[in-house]
Amino acid sequence: MARLRAIKGGRYDEQSSADYRTKLKRHRTMNMYRTFIFIVLILVILLIIYARFESHVYTGYEILSSYERNAPESQKDIRLGHSILTYSHDGAHCVDGSGKTVWDQGYEMQDIRISTCDGTVAIAAFNGRDIYILNETEKLGSFTTNLPIREIAVAKTGRVTAVLNSNNATLINTYSPGGDLLYSGQMHMSGSGYPVDIALSPSGTLLCVSFIYVDAGTVKSTVAFYNLTEVGDNYTDFLVSSYDYTDLVVPEVGFLDDSTAYAVGDERYMFYKGSDQPESIGEHLISDEIRSVFSGNGYIGIVFRSDDPGVKYRMSVYNNSDTLVGKYDIDFEYTDVLFEKDDLVIYNESNCIIYTYRGKVKFDDSFRNSIRLIVPTENAFRYVLSTNTSIDTVRLN
Repeated sequence: MARLRAIKGGRYDEQSSADYRTKLKRHRTMNMYRTFIFIVLILVILLIIYARFESHVYTGYEILSSYERNAPESQKDIRLGHSILTYSHDGAHCVDGSGKTVWDQGYEMQDIRISTCDGTVAIAAFNGRDIYILNETEKLGSFTTNLPIREIAVAKTGRVTAVLNSNNATLINTYSPGGDLLYSGQMHMSGSGYPVDIALSPSGTLLCVSFIYVDAGTVKSTVAFYNLTEVGDNYTDFLVSSYDYTDLVVPEVGFLDDSTAYAVGDERYMFYKGSDQPESIGEHLISDEIRSVFSGNGYIGIVFRSDDPGVKYRMSVYNNSDTLVGKYDIDFEYTDVLFEKDDLVIYNESNCIIYTYRGKVKFDDSFRNSIRLIVPTENAFRYVLSTNTSIDTVRLN
């Protein structure tokens, strides 16, 4: 490589070239130093903003908008994504946060069975034969089964699994939203046992079933996983993994995401991992009675009666890695728990407490009206409150 030299008066000036390189190096160093100081200042400002946000406690709320409604006590509200699903024996309808009706579905049902998954819902009736699949924006489909329905589970995609009653066996069928039969399994009480609970992964590719049966006078349970894809084609009856438990009843199973499942029994709860062939990754023995189980957004909360006389209940929350996130006190008769990205909301018709996952209380107050449902919005600490007479969008302050 040629060496650059400054020329002065017809002669090469080596000293001028060295001075230039020194000044250039000093200039670059100063620029790097200024950039570093600027980045540090930005980080400090962001840290201060985050610290103030974390330490801020909300003491009330402001109603930003309100829409009138007339919802009798015979109708029930559940969350459907960021919308509200209201259902009763003679139909269901979905409204958004502005009170606008998205869809209306009529039917006649008595003992209603509801299953939801990430903004999708399936509606059926115990011993009925009609299944309706809808999400927060549209009706996905409906169909009629050829046998009475015992239980249903829906995936985000609209795929639905139904437990059907037959004289000689129990069928577990999986359908498309339009009613196409995708998978059928037959269970006998004397063999595989009776299905207690079912769950579909959000994509609808994994089916989890909790069975109960009696073996030599001993109650046993099996948590079985079926892969309803090409992977499952390589296994008998699509059964890719199963786990047996003695002297244990498992009344609840579910998915936290497409590769994480859980099962809750009367004396322990279990976690499983794997998108193709779920494997057991953890078991937790318990001595206290489980009162409730809530899940959402990759978290599961298990509520126990507290042994502290000053607190009614205590909830243990785990993430989808089977890691204990924290334990949270609940000092009122709660009706629902909502898991958000950064916070968890525990409430009943008159009281609400919001925790960060680090255990800090961000909000602890009562409502002005009787609350049927709280629905999160895309904005932090802004919620839609459903009451008998209104749908209110509020902001905590």
